[in-house]
Amino acid sequence: MMLVEVTAPDQGALPVAGLRDHLRLGTGFGMSEDAAETTALAGYLRAAIATIEARTGKVLLARQFRLKLDDWREPTGQPLPLAPVSSIDRVEIDNGLGQVTLLEAASYRLIPDMQRPVLAPLSAYLPVVPAQGLVTITFTAGFGVTWSAVPADLAQAVMLLATRYHEDRSFENSQAAMPFGVSALIERWRAVRVLGGRSATRRQP
Repeated sequence: MMLVEVTAPDQGALPVAGLRDHLRLGTGFGMSEDAAETTALAGYLRAAIATIEARTGKVLLARQFRLKLDDWREPTGQPLPLAPVSSIDRVEIDNGLGQVTLLEAASYRLIPDMQRPVLAPLSAYLPVVPAQGLVTITFTAGFGVTWSAVPADLAQAVMLLATRYHEDRSFENSQAAMPFGVSALIERWRAVRVLGGRSATRRQP
């Protein structure tokens, strides 16, 4: 399985102003709003978001991802490794010889789920992936395109973690430990990750 982030959230969607206010309230430091500072705060937020997403499997700000598999995990439905998924944008099968087939959107559907979204066939089974082939699923995941769409506890966890990164910026390995308060906030969102790997028996074309 190979999962690639195709698009990134726009910097304008990041709560830079909120983090700036949070740091003033939390530390009492006055902070000028120059470009270098804004870039640094955005970097702390992106790092915090990436960490929270990695721990929970939940995508905070909506963006597009591409999942490549050597076979379906189950022919009756392919679990997706991230949530929430809002749309399946493309499904392509490469036969391993350079021929790529785009599946008709009418042949599959998304079963939304906060823990285990699934790409499911409208018929009994997903199409067979050739022995040397690949299937590529392009999908959009995330709570929304704006920060206001992110659940409050996850948003607060990001703010606390970004604050820690800011305060510990002069120390090496400062991003290694997860603060207890952050862990408590994200605990209910954590789930056993559903891998998108190959099924137990490789099907032949």
